[in-house]
Amino acid sequence: MSTSNQHIQKELAAFEELFKNAVKSNVPLLDRILKYVVKTKGKQLRPTFVILSAKLCGQVNDKTYRAASLVELLHTATLVHDDVVDEANQRRGYFSVYALWKNKASVLVGDYLLAKGLLLSLDYNDYNTLHIISEAVSSMSEGELLQLEKSRLLNITEDDYFKIIRNKTASLLASACAAGADSSTGDKDLIHKMKMFGEYTGIAFQIKDDLFDYGTDDVGKPTGNDIKEKKLTLPLIYTLRNIDSSKRKALKYLLKNSNRRKESVQYIIQEVEKSGGIEYAVKKMNEFKSKALAILEQFPPSEARESLESLVRYTTERNR
Repeated sequence: MSTSNQHIQKELAAFEELFKNAVKSNVPLLDRILKYVVKTKGKQLRPTFVILSAKLCGQVNDKTYRAASLVELLHTATLVHDDVVDEANQRRGYFSVYALWKNKASVLVGDYLLAKGLLLSLDYNDYNTLHIISEAVSSMSEGELLQLEKSRLLNITEDDYFKIIRNKTASLLASACAAGADSSTGDKDLIHKMKMFGEYTGIAFQIKDDLFDYGTDDVGKPTGNDIKEKKLTLPLIYTLRNIDSSKRKALKYLLKNSNRRKESVQYIIQEVEKSGGIEYAVKKMNEFKSKALAILEQFPPSEARESLESLVRYTTERNR
């Protein structure tokens, strides 16, 4: 991914400075937690998409940096809240905020980050940016709740799956690209194109994430985490749809009653491999990657376009 953002290092540094200032607090405990959050945050993937989308459609400006900061603030807030919901003790190899400061502090920190993001946009009258990103936050909540509802019954269809990941994962990346484009152009067609580009990339990204559960030669051992949490993702959905009824019942029984046993998880993974579920998911992932790249091909060649193309390939070729 580093080659994708080499020519926007100055812009990323400007974003980083704005982001750090945006999360400062005069409350000692909150400031300590926020410094930890900044220190342990990820690869700046979404801010990079914001900046490159702005650059593809026009010129990077102060509104671009605010859009990138808003996206990162809201994304970080959702991660802090997710760790509370999932009771997750780790995030990106570090202890999570939940693990170190427990429920109350985590929920309040997530709320604070959300509020700071809203204020950052309102203070500068970036209403359209706020509207674009707020739609994503609403969609993310809907996606999480739909997945929770469907997982309990183990009746997720392929249509359900794509609706879930479109809302839960792809919506924020779509909004990041749309907000970036909006910051540098008033052309609604370009903004919509970039939104769809982000959506297709986000869907491909999530399918790749789901494939890590089953493992392939290039990503190493399967994790089985989704199976342990009774999450039906595309490889398993395909398998349940294409095996005979007796085997389908057996797999569902294991998912409901024995999903945390190592032997059961391994058996389910083997059945998914045998049924062609992994190959099917890879095929679908590559279809969405191709759709994203096809949108970029409508723009003239540039460093920004080349970097975005590299990012799309990174989402589907990464090994974690």
